[in-house]
Amino acid sequence: MPTIEDHSFLKVCAELASCLSISLAAARRKVDLAAARQGIKGLKERKSLAEELLKEALGNAENGKQDAPSELDNLLAALAEDENFMVED
Repeated sequence: MPTIEDHSFLKVCAELASCLSISLAAARRKVDLAAARQGIKGLKERKSLAEELLKEALGNAENGKQDAPSELDNLLAALAEDENFMVED
């Protein structure tokens, strides 16, 4: 797919990527997949879809729902008693 050069679309995708803790390319891919599912082809419609996804992500963050990256960070955090644990000698 050719790159989309609309700066406002890229800005919304960058905000979505920041909110979800993913890369810009992954955020654009997420918008592209959602657009493909809904049959959206125009740039204005894609931008509005990206804004909807951003609002949804911000709403989830405000409600305390953890997304996958932050939940994974919490699971990978070492407990105080496990900090010096060695898997191998």
